Amino acid sequence: MPTDPTPHVVGRVSAILRALSQSPIEGTTTSQVARLATLARPTAHRLLVSLGEEGFVDRDARSGRWFLGPELYLLGSTAAGRYDVTQEARAGVHRLARSTGESAFFSARRGDETVCLLRQDGSFPIRSFVLHEGARFPLGVVSAGLVVLSFLSDREVDEYLHRVDLTGDWGPEHSSAALRRRIAATRNDGYAVNPGLVVEGSWGMAAAVFDASGQPNWALTLTGIESRFRADRRPELGRLLMEEAHQLSTQLQS
Repeated sequence: MPTDPTPHVVGRVSAILRALSQSPIEGTTTSQVARLATLARPTAHRLLVSLGEEGFVDRDARSGRWFLGPELYLLGSTAAGRYDVTQEARAGVHRLARSTGESAFFSARRGDETVCLLRQDGSFPIRSFVLHEGARFPLGVVSAGLVVLSFLSDREVDEYLHRVDLTGDWGPEHSSAALRRRIAATRNDGYAVNPGLVVEGSWGMAAAVFDASGQPNWALTLTGIESRFRADRRPELGRLLMEEAHQLSTQLQS
């Protein structure tokens, strides 16, 4: 019997839409979408055209650049009632930015990734731009991805680290052994620290936010330059993150 091609097609369409979700405001070319989705350019173009006919993507007639389409906005609006917790998180993100002077973020777990949903800049004038709304990173990369991974069960951590190899894209500091050391430190401290492993000099710290079943489905993050995350300041930043994360977890579980 022939193999059902549906899962393969769905995976490719999902990769296209995720690639577009990382697009700059001026849109993305077909070649860029193909690269981000790891597809051949003709395949990416064919899928983009089909998605455009259904309203899931849109193309600027002058520039030829692609954007997420209006149909996704309508679908997202419908799903927001169940999945959108950004309104509950917004106050805590603002408090973290105001009390620390750093940039504060709220991210959600989506499968094997974290996606940044909220950003609020603090008063300190020098900022890190590794994270921005819509940015996606694999679990274990950036402090949000590390803290979510760290508070999964041992079985889930083992399965993930056997399934993925982050060293190709993120370097030897994201090997399985290195990640396990940082997971142990995160579980011990209660918060994760990214000491400039994605962009040199750009540090981040994060605390996990848990759902009613105890799963770490979100994270609160602070980022900034290295000098703002000195060893003598990190415990205080960690305390503030964990307090806000605990408050938000309680709110989401009620």
